Amino acid sequence: MFEALASDPRVRQRRSGAPDPDGRCVVYWMQRAQRAADNAALDLAIEAGNTLRKPVVVFFGLHAFVERANLRHYRFLLEGLPELAEALERRGVGFVLRRFPEHRLLPFLDEVKPALVVGDENPLRQTEGWRRTIAAGLRVPLWTVDADVVVPSALLLKEQYAARTIRPRIHARLSEQLVTPKAPRAAVRWRAPRGLHRLRPSLALLDGFPCDRSVAPVSDFTGGRAEGRRRLRAFVRRRLDTYEADRNHPERDGTSGLSPYLHFGQLGPREVARAVQDAAGSHAGAAAFLEQLIVRRELAVNFVTFNPRYDSLDACEPWALHTLGRHARDRRPVLYTADQLEAAETHDPLWNAAQRQMVESGWMHGYVRMYWAKKILEWTRRPDEAFDLAVVLNDRYLLDGRDPNGYANIAWAIGGKHDRPWPERPVTGTIRWMSFASTSKKFDAKAYIERWSGRSEDPPLRTRARGQRLEAKGYP
Repeated sequence: MFEALASDPRVRQRRSGAPDPDGRCVVYWMQRAQRAADNAALDLAIEAGNTLRKPVVVFFGLHAFVERANLRHYRFLLEGLPELAEALERRGVGFVLRRFPEHRLLPFLDEVKPALVVGDENPLRQTEGWRRTIAAGLRVPLWTVDADVVVPSALLLKEQYAARTIRPRIHARLSEQLVTPKAPRAAVRWRAPRGLHRLRPSLALLDGFPCDRSVAPVSDFTGGRAEGRRRLRAFVRRRLDTYEADRNHPERDGTSGLSPYLHFGQLGPREVARAVQDAAGSHAGAAAFLEQLIVRRELAVNFVTFNPRYDSLDACEPWALHTLGRHARDRRPVLYTADQLEAAETHDPLWNAAQRQMVESGWMHGYVRMYWAKKILEWTRRPDEAFDLAVVLNDRYLLDGRDPNGYANIAWAIGGKHDRPWPERPVTGTIRWMSFASTSKKFDAKAYIERWSGRSEDPPLRTRARGQRLEAKGYP
């Protein structure tokens, strides 16, 4: 049984060996996949527990210093934890929540004495480092599960050059991977040992929590699986049929708006894909959406998984680095400081609207994200500074920041990643160029600009940004 579980391509044995027969439980160290349904890591932990006839408990440690995370992100995360705890209870699984400074996994494992530890995969540098540290400190096996992609990253073997190279590899695996999970229940219900410290999930956990509080929560999005599923149902019913036509119109509400819920793992990509497949509606709309959800999203995950320099210009292709190097000393049409860009104080009303949408709503439409990043390249002194600044702004304000999708988008826009050379121009070289005039013709830019021209009740962005200096490498 354990051989079959371990041979699943989603499973990575970070510390091998047989489960400890004297262990009291199976622990699932939950981080990225914050849900109790369509979660391959949770399902594996329950199957392992049932095989061993041991209970399963989920441990969630609220870390105060996740790279570039702030109050906006922590609030969204915590909004989803109460319903998570209830859903785990319905599957017979325990839930232990602790926050900094008592958030560490290893002391908790010493208390509960597990037979096996299961985790979920996250290819970002900081979280990958945590997994390696935990594996080195354990005396029982540690298995991590690739639970937030449809096709396991291990099956793709290496970094893929572009969508055209990854698409056939993903499509060849979809029938075997895009399935309804078994969703087993724990055969042995977990009972907390007497005196075990655990916290009740609520927003009160933010009181006194020493996270970055310089960016406020937003009202446009509420965290949690129930809200994510409500948005998914609304998208399938009302917008899927027109998705192909509307998805590149930022002035319309034509997209799903699910990226924050996918980023925090409150929804899983398989369940979203199945909901779209099962919907009666436009085949073209479904095909266009699944291309974005699976092929494009998993191209980004592949990029971050196999390219350790994913959040810097160095991750981009030699042709792009060469052309940007040749034009690094070109005269820029205008130069803006980091503070000016953060406060949306440029001459370009479309760029300012995109920046305001990001700062005020915690989300930015995918089409204007491309334009937004490309203009940063034009308006900064060097390409590497532009890349670093785009990463900081992306991660700081977007609810779906600190995510492979964001890094891949910036790498595409600034460094030509997953793209090809275009006719040469000053400053950008052969990197694909986007202008205000050409971009504005593709959708109702006036309506979009008016929508995000600034809310009268809000303080100016400059006021909110004062004293919150961006930490882009070497940027003024």
